[in-house]
Amino acid sequence: MDRMQEGFFSSEFQREIRDRFFYTDEDCFGRERLFFENSGGSLRLKEAVRKRAELDAVAECPERVNDIAVKLKKVKEQGIRDIMEIIFGADAGHGALVTELTASQCMFQIVRAIAENARPGGNAVTTSLEHPSAYDSLELYCAKTGRELRTAPADPSTGGTKAEDILSLVDRDTVILSVMSASNISGYVFDLETVCREARRINPDIYIISDAVQHVPHGIMDVSALGLDGCTFAPYKIFGVRGCGYGYVSDRVASMEHHRLSAKPENEWELGTFPHPNFASISAVADYVCWIGGQFSPSLSRKTLFREGMERIRAQERLLRRRMLDGGGSLPGLRHIPGVKVFFDRDDGAERDLICAIGIEGTDHSEAAREFCRRGVTVFERVNTSLYSKRILDSLGTDGCIRVSPLHCHGPEDIDR
Repeated sequence: MDRMQEGFFSSEFQREIRDRFFYTDEDCFGRERLFFENSGGSLRLKEAVRKRAELDAVAECPERVNDIAVKLKKVKEQGIRDIMEIIFGADAGHGALVTELTASQCMFQIVRAIAENARPGGNAVTTSLEHPSAYDSLELYCAKTGRELRTAPADPSTGGTKAEDILSLVDRDTVILSVMSASNISGYVFDLETVCREARRINPDIYIISDAVQHVPHGIMDVSALGLDGCTFAPYKIFGVRGCGYGYVSDRVASMEHHRLSAKPENEWELGTFPHPNFASISAVADYVCWIGGQFSPSLSRKTLFREGMERIRAQERLLRRRMLDGGGSLPGLRHIPGVKVFFDRDDGAERDLICAIGIEGTDHSEAAREFCRRGVTVFERVNTSLYSKRILDSLGTDGCIRVSPLHCHGPEDIDR
């Protein structure tokens, strides 16, 4: 069966994909709706929600020895493998898992451990585009540990930060480098491969961390290949559930002093018992991406199928973004509609996740977002009165934008609508 049509997922395959999500065409009140606010979360995968609900009803603890507990322990172990090896891309048996209620909490835990245990003095480097959880945690612990904080500026023409501008701030005294994987306002994908490689040439002992919350739903992470010491993502942004956030720490960070039970190994980051229903839910997400990959690859390797699935998702989203900008058939794209401004719109070869930041001439961004909603399209405004956006928007030289963010389960007809 042909799964592709003019580069996009075929209509039949698209229907199969959509059927796996809640509320792709209607909201929870039954109103017709396009959900183009997937940067603030994502549409929910039905199986991810079902799996958590199913196991939430089970009273047994996976630390016991009865047959139900044994099954729950296997669910938990599979979930940890899926997070560490499949989503983060860590080598088997390396690194440790950090889990909290949110990815922001994970970031604070990781930054704290490195800042308080790495060699004293020196400086830390980040960018002006970082999410507050990454920027504020680094700012806090630089102040506590007496380190200089250096911030690479944004490039308003691209919505990103040039690798050379980041690296110009790194020297032999740089202890921590924190660079996000992709911007949640512009969709700009940072050149982490170059940044990590060149930063380690300058200082082989540097600790490098990345907030991958925005990028994980759209692209492949490979913490081992990049040599990252810390990384975070949030399941609710990758078709999963709220109420949990995950972090990866490298072996050298895992054994640093951190909150742990004294009787446990020094590289153990589990406090209490991590909930198996959440692990079942994230495994359902991995299953779904592997299912997409299995339509195009005969491999039996879970990691290979996941990577293939994410590559197919990325290809679909590239085409959707192109259609949104340039249009299709007789319909003009955003670039060609009078009165519409596309921010950070530069065809410079840099990767972009499926986000478009736009403005409408003579219209307040917040009012425009509300008007879209009244017309059955959910988008979101990013404005400089928001604590999450002010620093970022100021560095990009704008007071705000309307953020439009579909998902791979959408098709060209959704963009046209």
